[in-house]
Amino acid sequence: MLSKVFSSIILPKKPLYLSPINIAALASLPQEPTRIEKSINNVTLLGRVGGDPQKKGTDEHPVVVFSLATHSNYRYESGEFMQRTEWHRIVCFKPGLRDTVLNYLKKGQRVHVTGRITYGEVKAEDGTPKSTMAIAAEDVIFFHQPS
Repeated sequence: MLSKVFSSIILPKKPLYLSPINIAALASLPQEPTRIEKSINNVTLLGRVGGDPQKKGTDEHPVVVFSLATHSNYRYESGEFMQRTEWHRIVCFKPGLRDTVLNYLKKGQRVHVTGRITYGEVKAEDGTPKSTMAIAAEDVIFFHQPS
């Protein structure tokens, strides 16, 4: 049975020959790590827009920014109901998405955002570094506003 499997494998008829020039060209290529580890950085949010989107950045590197509120609901043993609101900073770099969000997204709209967490650093007015965190949007889905 195995001989049938191995006989169906096509082997090269002659060995691969690398000239000294080809070997030098291969040596100059960046070396791939022996093991590339996969990782995941995904965020999915469903909430309401906190304010109209704003265009920031420069003409060469524009970005559209808006805030998004999500809620967590709790009920204490006493029966008291509590709702906690989390605010997220959403940034849109993709040209088509950036323009759509800027032109059509409004405060109070319900949206579904998928993206990834990004970290950065900006200088405060006094010159001290300040850490930032935002969600870089890959997609924003608008929900219909009932009239």
